[in-house]
Amino acid sequence: MTTNTAGSSEPDAISAESSSASGAATASANVGGLISRVRGLLGSDLGQLPVFIGLVLIAIYFQIAGGGFFLTPQNLTNLVQQIITIAIVALGAVLVLLIGEIDLSLAAVASLCGAFMGVLSARQGWPAWAAILAAIVAGLLIGAINGFFISVLRMPSFIVTLAALIFYQGLLLLVLYPQTTLPIRDDAINRIAVTYMPEYLGIGIPIALVVIYALSLVISRAARQRAGLPVMTVGQLAFRIGLVAAIVVAVLVFFDNYLGVPLVALILLGLLIIFWLITTRTRFGRHVYAVGGNTEAARRAGIRVVGLRIMIFSLAAMLAAIGGILLASRQVSAASAVDQTLLLSAIAAAVIGGVSLFGGRGSVWAVVLGSLVVGSLENGLDLIGQSTAVKNMVEGVVLLLAVLVDALTRRRNATGLR
Repeated sequence: MTTNTAGSSEPDAISAESSSASGAATASANVGGLISRVRGLLGSDLGQLPVFIGLVLIAIYFQIAGGGFFLTPQNLTNLVQQIITIAIVALGAVLVLLIGEIDLSLAAVASLCGAFMGVLSARQGWPAWAAILAAIVAGLLIGAINGFFISVLRMPSFIVTLAALIFYQGLLLLVLYPQTTLPIRDDAINRIAVTYMPEYLGIGIPIALVVIYALSLVISRAARQRAGLPVMTVGQLAFRIGLVAAIVVAVLVFFDNYLGVPLVALILLGLLIIFWLITTRTRFGRHVYAVGGNTEAARRAGIRVVGLRIMIFSLAAMLAAIGGILLASRQVSAASAVDQTLLLSAIAAAVIGGVSLFGGRGSVWAVVLGSLVVGSLENGLDLIGQSTAVKNMVEGVVLLLAVLVDALTRRRNATGLR
């Protein structure tokens, strides 16, 4: 009897173990199936989904730790206004990173062009539109000079832009001399950062931009289909358009519950749409990714790499100038000190958003999630009373993790692992 009992318990144990293993396998298969379905909806790539999930977790934590204030319309509106300059400078950084280069002078260019605008307005009496236009043109020229040394003289972008950073810091002091802070008294300039759009424009313009985005996807799909190229399914197309529309509607609801849609938010959205169309729907954009992926192969394919690089550095500096103009408007002054955290935050936003430091991979939309992550960390840590030291350490860890993910992704692609 004893032998029979022992014999019967052993099969029961084996059966239980088998059942447990089967259950684990089933759960794993369910998770894998869910990931596969999400991957399918996103076009065989998880894209920025992990960053989005991370942003949601950050928001939940600070909503709880901050006593429920973090997700209020007032704080979210302030958060958007705080990250506008970071996002626009990050957009310039994205363009440079896409071709496998780096620009360390973007923050200095932003401060210099903001000061240039302030001097023309406050000291020379130029009208607001002329001072702003001159500052943007100055940004373009500065970027072209950087691009000349890098592309024509073939100097490393790290060294050129580091030297430019030092030079522009000195030029900034010279431009504002003898003042260290130049107040800007032109209401047309100062109102840019604090203007809220009328409801019909604040709602109508974002919806129109979403329609442009949707039409672009539809037209692109139809063109690829006619050419016999692989296309996303109707479900994938509907999911992408629906997701963007849902996010825009949610943001508009938050804005509408406070003071409305800030003008600066529409400026950022307009720039993102423009550069998204340039990088994804034009030959120039395809050449940008080709140069970032393999410069020598792009050159042999007939792409004018020198001119393209000069153009990219010019556009990046122009975007930095726009960021500097909005920063000066928000601060109602131009300062002689360059905010070095602006450069670090901009590059961090680009990398966190999924742009590769090695070139050839990423999207201009990376700056949205990346800037929100950086801005949410700063805003949330301020809400719970943390010091600048803690904020810098947390941002450093987040940036390191983003670079680690980029490096692992690149290694996986290089070895062919899936």
